[in-house]
Amino acid sequence: MSNLVTFNPLRELMDFRQAMDQFFHNMVSQPVFADFWGAPLVDIYQTDDEVVVKAALPGMNPKDIDVSITGDTVSIRGQVEQEEESRNATYHLRERQFGSFERLLTLPARVNADKAKAHYKNGVLTLTIPKAEDVRTKKIEVKVK
Repeated sequence: MSNLVTFNPLRELMDFRQAMDQFFHNMVSQPVFADFWGAPLVDIYQTDDEVVVKAALPGMNPKDIDVSITGDTVSIRGQVEQEEESRNATYHLRERQFGSFERLLTLPARVNADKAKAHYKNGVLTLTIPKAEDVRTKKIEVKVK
């Protein structure tokens, strides 16, 4: 006994859409050195006194990293130089990205850019930026009478 399936173009379109949704979900959700456009992945968090930005920049020379702060926006720019390609080798996989990148980040609070500090260790750039005085958390002691 054969099973005949009636052609339904709507079902075909839905199957195609589900396949494309899955494709884009997989592409975006993969943890890699940089996002799809080559900008570094970052973490941003704040404490009572400062905002901290950490950016993954493995293998970079700190001299090739440019950081600037304008208002509530941090700009991280850099250049990743491509290594010389071996002429006698057959590459099986080439995933590392080369070239220039820029990442603009909006900070969660107003900061004092003049007192910002940056250091680079083990492939991670860490920016520590003090918050502006008027947005810092002020502790008020509650007195009991």
